[in-house]
Amino acid sequence: MKNTLTDLNNHLFAQMERLSEESLNPEQLAFEAERSKSLTIIARTIVDNARLVLDAQTRINDIPERKELPAILK
Repeated sequence: MKNTLTDLNNHLFAQMERLSEESLNPEQLAFEAERSKSLTIIARTIVDNARLVLDAQTRINDIPERKELPAILK
């Protein structure tokens, strides 16, 4: 994972595919379900952080002399 929002999206879809695997036994399914819960918590935090940075950038764009993106958005 390269730590971009696109990578996060791909990782979440991969987890969804693992959960949909019909050959999982009940123990494996329980493991993947717990893993999904953890990934969801982490993903929500990452998305919330990106939203905060985007909101800040939107406000920065209102200042004519400042047009550079914060490093975290690059």
